[in-house]
Amino acid sequence: MTLVVGATGTLGFEICRRLHAAEKPVRALVRNTSDPAKKDALTKLGMELIEGDLKDRASLERACRGARAVISTSTAILAHNEADTFESVDRRGQMDLIDAARAAQVGHFVFVSVSGSISREGGNPLIDAKRAVEKHLQQSGLTYTILRPTFFMEIWLSPHLGFDPQNARARIYGSGQSKITYISLHDVAESAVQALSNPSARNAIVELGGPEALTQLEAVGMFEETTGRKFQLEFISEEQLEAGRTAAINAVERTFADLNLAAARGEVIDMAEVLKRFPVRLKSVHEYASEATSG
Repeated sequence: MTLVVGATGTLGFEICRRLHAAEKPVRALVRNTSDPAKKDALTKLGMELIEGDLKDRASLERACRGARAVISTSTAILAHNEADTFESVDRRGQMDLIDAARAAQVGHFVFVSVSGSISREGGNPLIDAKRAVEKHLQQSGLTYTILRPTFFMEIWLSPHLGFDPQNARARIYGSGQSKITYISLHDVAESAVQALSNPSARNAIVELGGPEALTQLEAVGMFEETTGRKFQLEFISEEQLEAGRTAAINAVERTFADLNLAAARGEVIDMAEVLKRFPVRLKSVHEYASEATSG
């Protein structure tokens, strides 16, 4: 039995779907406030649902009982509020989950973190929390896999962050000339599933990127080619991004400002060695552009 924490999120749901396709029993942790439609979709997949919350240690202990593995993708980055914060969810909650897994003698813990070179300067509340959890997991005595994906193409090349193919508009962070190895969340999900049975994933930190290094402007060009439309570009300079980070008044603003600045500066991960150990067919930005603009 694999416990998936964050199962109602896009990445967590995809992990559940792939485990189900591989005929692996799955237990999905859901909150009583989770979207009923998402819980229904998990039930239809054949998931065992168990109610719990990263802020409720007792519920985590119940969820971990009988589990052979835990995969955690949960984060408060989108649901950030007075109760669900980077401190309560991404740091303390994940640490409590690790402790509950250890007490339940779980065999393997897979933690989806974030790339090692994002926010190199520190001071990012979300990433600081993730690094603290990574350290806690490494010291827990559990067999672990830490996945560190770079920028998700489904997020950074989508209207959520100003990249709007339907209206031929794109927000460019910095000059748009720094290269990024965008990765698909589907490939991260596949890596998480493979980690459970891949000996090279045991007690390992795995940096994950996509199949090619592209500038933001090159990514725009692929969407222009796919749609046959010229995009209107909005540039936000590094100076503006630095000012936004300085002016941030809370953890969420600081985190997003820092991530935007990281996107402006780029991040390239060489996947050659990783792909020898994780045989994942990585989705390209061109493929994603075709899917995102079809219909």
